[in-house]
Amino acid sequence: MANYVIRGGEEGKARLRIVSDALWPTTHNLLNSAGIKPGMSCLDVGCGGGNVTLAMARLVGPSGMATGIDMDGAKMQMAQQDAEREKIANASFRVLDAGSPAYGEGYDLVYARLLLTHLSDPLSTLKLMINAARPGGIIVVEDMDHSAIFCYPACPALEKHLSQYDRMVRSNGADPDIGPKLPALFRQAGLADLHFSHVQPAFMAGEAKQIHQITLENVAPAAIAAGLASEAEIDALSSELDGFAQNPETIMSYPRIFQLWAQRN
Repeated sequence: MANYVIRGGEEGKARLRIVSDALWPTTHNLLNSAGIKPGMSCLDVGCGGGNVTLAMARLVGPSGMATGIDMDGAKMQMAQQDAEREKIANASFRVLDAGSPAYGEGYDLVYARLLLTHLSDPLSTLKLMINAARPGGIIVVEDMDHSAIFCYPACPALEKHLSQYDRMVRSNGADPDIGPKLPALFRQAGLADLHFSHVQPAFMAGEAKQIHQITLENVAPAAIAAGLASEAEIDALSSELDGFAQNPETIMSYPRIFQLWAQRN
């Protein structure tokens, strides 16, 4: 995860809050389908800003527990502060890389969203998630097909941004289009009886419609360092994306999100 291309810290957490708000309705449905219930012990791997961790803590109630792990110490500190401010005593956060074997074990439900797409060896991390679950525990993953993003009408700035993002991610050995490959990964990891769905939010207004502009701004340092764009080119793309998002007649989508869950043997 050392080559994660999206900015971390406070700005990164603010971006992830927008993503989480946009995806929460479908994530909530997924967790309910997978069988989350009061009293469960849950692990959120690569939890980012901790939004899903806190939501899971509410779902499992005071008799349950939700733990979030992420390599970004600043995000983990802010997430813990969120838990304290919202008086969610059954949520905790630890600084831990997703590739570390120190997850702990015995969890009833182990979850990851938009994590495997950033990894050069997603299968190894999926196996760590499985090992962290108790026998009969539930493994839940959501990840994206970046190539499925669409807008209406066509937006050249979006096409350029998506191309730059894909090149950065692939240059690090990761896969921006991992979503459709999740069933095969689950089977390679030893999981069977897969439960599958997919969703794709799209917006005509609101901050969620600006997610690609916000992502562009958060990957700008990496794009400039990689020689993919100059600061002036980033500024021009950002301005064009902002204008597109502000137009009430346009539509902007998120990636297609593939959702899978299965029980550990």
